[in-house]
Amino acid sequence: MRYTSLGSGSEGNALVIEARAATQRPTRILLDCGFGVREVVRRLVARGIEPESLDAILVTHEHGDHGSGVARLARRYGIPVHSSHGTGIALRLPDETGVRWRPICSHTRFEINGLDIRPFPVPHDAREPTQFVFSDGRARLGVLTDVGSATPFILDMLTGCDGLVLECNHDPALLAASSYPPSVRARIAGNYGHLSNSAAAAILAAIERDRLKHLHAAHLSRQNNQPELAAAALAAVLNCNPAEILLASQQDGFDWVEI
Repeated sequence: MRYTSLGSGSEGNALVIEARAATQRPTRILLDCGFGVREVVRRLVARGIEPESLDAILVTHEHGDHGSGVARLARRYGIPVHSSHGTGIALRLPDETGVRWRPICSHTRFEINGLDIRPFPVPHDAREPTQFVFSDGRARLGVLTDVGSATPFILDMLTGCDGLVLECNHDPALLAASSYPPSVRARIAGNYGHLSNSAAAAILAAIERDRLKHLHAAHLSRQNNQPELAAAALAAVLNCNPAEILLASQQDGFDWVEI
């Protein structure tokens, strides 16, 4: 199994997960589409992916940086969309002509062409937000972005992953000194907002990490965080050099990683 980020941040998010088998074509899943169709296609092609080859689009929640391009991409290329019921309703997917929406339960695992997908609910200020763990039977990839606080269920779901994409949205001091209105700062820092670097580090410290080979700091705020701060917070938990922490950028995401 391998995965790549097409971009991560408040201006757009998209992640591709690919599971390969010797006897059939790869299964490719697009997790979120917070870019316009032309831009996400450009980013897909840059990773060697034709949009027609996507087997499904999964959506974590309805906020524009994750869901704004979902319906248009799905309609143009005939890609089915999977999301929680609340997310689908918030994105008006049942009303989108030509979109094949497939509601999922945020507590029930399912498969797409042999790729095991385990959704789990998270505290975030959206209709029914969901994050995911993916497995091809040999390796596990955990994705946790857009979450305000940890829960025991989140920690249980992320235990034993080989790869982990983990939100490090903000540094509390930078957020407090930012030009954001007080109400926005409070929302971001709240239990239904986004993870700070230290909160992400606490989650990392609380999960079993014996199999963890690749860790990516994701969804960094351009104004309220700095890459070196996020890397340092996670590296302190792993007792490694901060340079070993991979960063998902807004402009380029990160290239293919195999687990």
